[in-house]
This record gives sequence, C-alpha cells and structure tokens, in this order.
Amino acid sequence: MERVDFLGLQAFLSIANWGSFNRAAASLNLSQAALSHRLKKLEDELGVKLVARTTRQVTLTPAGVDLLPSAQRIVEELSQIFGKLRAQGRESQDLVRIGCLPTIASSHLPLILQRFGQRDPGVLVRILDHSATAIVERVRAGEAEFGVTIMSAQHYDLDIAPIHQEPFVLVCRAGHRFAGEKAVTWSDLRDERLVKIGEQTGNNLLIAAGLGGRYAEMGWTYEVHRVATAIGLVLGGLGITVVPRLAFQTSPGSDLVAVPLRGPSISRTIGIVTRRGHTLSSPAERLARIFREYFQTV
Repeated sequence: MERVDFLGLQAFLSIANWGSFNRAAASLNLSQAALSHRLKKLEDELGVKLVARTTRQVTLTPAGVDLLPSAQRIVEELSQIFGKLRAQGRESQDLVRIGCLPTIASSHLPLILQRFGQRDPGVLVRILDHSATAIVERVRAGEAEFGVTIMSAQHYDLDIAPIHQEPFVLVCRAGHRFAGEKAVTWSDLRDERLVKIGEQTGNNLLIAAGLGGRYAEMGWTYEVHRVATAIGLVLGGLGITVVPRLAFQTSPGSDLVAVPLRGPSISRTIGIVTRRGHTLSSPAERLARIFREYFQTV
C-alpha cells in the first residue's frame, strides 16, 4: 500500500490556494523553511515537480495541476473523517451509559450521582435501569459501559467484580406481629400471605435456590415484577414480602419495618460487570470507582 504524505499534500494545497509561500506558511502556522521542506519531501516521493517558483510568482507545474483536484478531495475527506472521530471522542467523554438494578437505582443511585457530579460536572449519565439479565446483555452489546447487577453465572466474555453483599430481609407493617422481632425464620412465614417478586427475576431465583424444596411450601399469594410494587402491597396491608436489604429504605414515620431473616440466611452479591478486554472511558472508570467506594460504607 502506498503511503500518503498528508502533511505534504496539505502544504501543496495551501501553496496552490494562496499562490504565495509566505501566506501559505502563515495559514498553516509554519515557517517558510518548514513549508518548503514539506513540499520538497512530497515532490521527492512522487518524483515530479509540483510547484514552479520564481522571484515574482508561484505557479503549478502540469503535474501540480493534475494532482490538485485529487489532493483537494483526499484532504477534504480526511478532514471530515478526523472531525467525525474527534466529535465521537468528545461525546464519549461527555456521556456515560451504565446499567443498574432498579433496586439500587431508586434508593442509592441519587447519592452516587451527586458525588459523581461534583467530580465530573457536565458529564451526562444515561441509566438503563433493567433486570439483571437485561443489564448483562446491554453490557455485552456495548450499549452500557458497565452494569451494577447481581453476580450469578460466569460469562466467558464478561468480567464481574463484587462490590457488596447484602441479606434478604422481611418487610412488614409496623403493627405486624413480626415487627418487633430481632429476627424471624422462614418457617415462621408459612402461614403468612407473601408477595413474591417475579418468578424469573434474579432475586426470586436466589430465594428459591436458598430454600430448596421449602420454596413451594411458602404462602405466595401475590406476584409482582418490581420491589417497589411489592412494598406498596405490603403498605396496603395485603401481606408481607422479602426483599434485598438495600432495596428497602425507611424514612421517619414510616409504617414499614425490615426484620432480619434466618434459617436459612439468604443474601445476594452485587457486582460491576464489564466487557472483557474493554477499557472504560475515563468518566466511566471514575463513576465505577464511586460505586465501589459507596458500597464499602453502606
């Protein structure tokens, strides 16, 4: 493949445009000697003279006239390509796409983004608050730089680094018979109306695996897809539910309480998933670091 002397073509076009070495050099912010060197190097590579220079004028040789339209097209196309790549580079520095579990996004992401905004003001964060499975697929497809999700099966093309482990807890109304207990067991829940969160959600699969054969014996009365919906049903007096500890945030005067669950204790591990071999953009790396720092303190 022939090597293209872009700087030489640029020098040639500037001389042809201005008709003067002095003005051409000034337009490229070069000395006349540097401009002449670039032109001579191009002429030596091509083996032809492109510019005829006298003390009074600068003209193109026949070879220079032949080269001019092609050189203009090549430099213009390269300039457009470089401009597009620079714009993409600026966009990648100004936009971060991440996947995040809804249970994390609703309660903890605001604090994390506040910290990120203080360090990286002006960076837009696009949040894909999807299920654990969907987050993995978004990261795999490159639609999210990283995802904050439940650690489950290993994937050959992904890396998952744990950042936090949290237990599942019982959520009930403050007046419920379990509300004042230090802990309850799963066996205690058999006669209760339970709100299940999604048959195929990551949270429910972890609970089913932890309970084994006892899972089918539980009094699952309602099934919803989101933790927020389950908590809403509990608040409405329709039953009790089991959720990850971080997914349940109480406020002063709240009518709901969280009670530890034992026999067995079931937990989930939250991790940051990235594409194997893919380097995060600088803002994405800083945001991932803030996630890790935050979950070391909760």
